Parts: sequence; C-alpha cells; structure tokens
Amino acid sequence: MDAMLQKAMLQKAMPQNAKPQERMKPQERISQEAMPQDDYRRVEAAILYLEAHYQDQPTLEEIAAEAHLSKYHFQRLFTRWAGVSPKRYLQALTLGGAKAVLADAGSVLDATYETGLSSPGRLHDLFVTHEAVTPGEFKALGAGLAIRHGFGVSPFGTCLVAATARGVCWLSFHGAEGRDSALAELQRAWPHADLSADLDAGPLLARIFPPAGQRKRQAPVHLVLRGTPFQLKVWEALLEIPSGEVSSYGDVARRIGQPSAARAVGNAVAHNPVAFLIPCHRVIRQAGGAGSYRWGAERKRTMLAWETARRLQATG
Repeated sequence: MDAMLQKAMLQKAMPQNAKPQERMKPQERISQEAMPQDDYRRVEAAILYLEAHYQDQPTLEEIAAEAHLSKYHFQRLFTRWAGVSPKRYLQALTLGGAKAVLADAGSVLDATYETGLSSPGRLHDLFVTHEAVTPGEFKALGAGLAIRHGFGVSPFGTCLVAATARGVCWLSFHGAEGRDSALAELQRAWPHADLSADLDAGPLLARIFPPAGQRKRQAPVHLVLRGTPFQLKVWEALLEIPSGEVSSYGDVARRIGQPSAARAVGNAVAHNPVAFLIPCHRVIRQAGGAGSYRWGAERKRTMLAWETARRLQATG
C-alpha cells in the first residue's frame, strides 16, 4: 500500500472532530498509551512520590513528571487506574499517616468480626469464598490434582493465576522477567500436581480486578487453600479486613485467640499463596510502617493506595 493511500484510509477512519491527541499517528499512540506493565510502573512511581511528598501538595505537573508523562496523559492514566483523579486522591491521602490509621485498627477489626458486612467499605469488596484441602490432599502435595495456570495483567503488573476445578489456588505478582521463577514457585507449592499452562487468565482477572466504577456485583471467587491449621486460621482472619482498612500483625494474632503469636502470624502472612484475594497487603507494622511484602513493599503500598482510591470513588 502506497503512502498516499494509507494516509487517506487513516484520515477516513479518524473522526473529523477528533481532539488533537486522538488524531495522533498509530506509532505515536503506542508511545503515549503505555502497555499495562508500564502503566503499573508509572502509577507506582507516582504513588510513592505522593506518599513521600503529599504534605507539600505537589502540582499535577510535578506528579506527572515522576511518571514521565505529560499532565494530560498522567491524569487520564491515573483516573483510569484508580477511579478518581490525582487531585481527589491527594486530598484524601492517608497512607503517610499509618500510625493514626492503626489507632482505630483494633476497633475496626472487632466491628468487622462482630457485625459481618456492617462496614461501608465491605459493601464494595469482592465476595470471596474458600475451602481448605482435606488432610489427605494436604499430605499428597497435589497428587492426582489437575491445576491450570496462566499469566495475565492486573493493576499491579503481570501476575500468575492458577486454579483447580474447585477454585483458585494461586495468585502471585511478577514482572515479565520473573515468569520462570513464578512457575517454579507454583511447582514447589504443588509438587505432585498435574500442571498445565492452558488457563485463560483474562476473564478471571477481570472479575478479581473489575474496572473503576463498575457497580454490578461479580460472581464469588472461590479459593482452594493448602496450608497448616494455623495458616488457614490467619488467612481466614485476613479475609475479614475491609478494603481500604489496615490491621497490625498483633491485632490479627489477638483476633485468632493467640495474642502472643504476632511473629507466627507474620510468617503465615508471608506464605499466603493467593495474593490480593487473601489481603495480606492490609497487614502493616504496629509502628505504622507498611512493612515488607512477599511481592515487593512498593507494590503493597500501591495496592493500599488503589483500594483507598476505589473507596473514595464508591463513597463519592
């Protein structure tokens, strides 16, 4: 196809009243519209910048510069990712005041356990159900179990998700460079299972991470968990922490009836096999810091920011 004909076809396909940014050449559009993994990295950089400088009330241009985007493209990217504008998020940013958040964490967790879905934030949580493998299945290490797995994109970068016929048994976050190690980690968790890379992760991830503004309740996501009795008890406690809230390791230990087991709780949290769905990212240090995270402390802070933004959007 010659250049004149190609140009004519592109002009015909482009609405005449399109905005300048919509009339860009295809290669320019690709450079301006980052791929999902790049989107996450840019938002992550902006979130970390806001966390460090929110008291200075940075301008949109300053925040966008951290993401290496124009203020127009950053505004659009952030709003698509979070569901609220950067300005709206900045106004309500509380991650820098984690100590103040924790002051009420115990009462929040108590209320959640006592009243179920009474917290406003819980109304917008993903509905997750779960079951534990039987003792025999636990000992068999997956023998006779078929597990399908696949990679996909999420608001927090590339992830690996795996499921049995009964439900999701694995979700982890990794960059493209870590796919081999991600699969090796899944293999270690289920060493005798029949693993196959034929899971279409897209539809499942769309349920786990619905678009901003979606009001329709998704079908429940069922989990199949393999862990010790203590680990299962901790993971069940994590499921009760509302989206947009945090708790400390000590609070979780107290809630499961073992107040002196905060260190053991931390170990169980670190071995959570289903990231995000079992929200171990909502457990932070008693002193107020976000603390470590199996899939990166920066990703943990970004998850908390995402949930805060979604709660802002839901509550107006």
